[in-house]
Amino acid sequence: LTEVYSSSPALGRYFRSAQVISFSNESSTVIYQLVFAVPPSTEGFMENSMNSDFIRNILRQHIYDED
Repeated sequence: LTEVYSSSPALGRYFRSAQVISFSNESSTVIYQLVFAVPPSTEGFMENSMNSDFIRNILRQHIYDED
């Protein structure tokens, strides 16, 4: 995750860290925390760039690009 988000053209400059919060071998589930340092409120920034769907899609695109 650190490599994915730190190298992202859209979010790399804001990304600070990724940490695994919980991991389950049974269900292959990982809960993680991403930390971003965001600029002072800019119109639309939080709604667009820090939108959970947008952040998830960056990871999804990285996975697709690996294949």
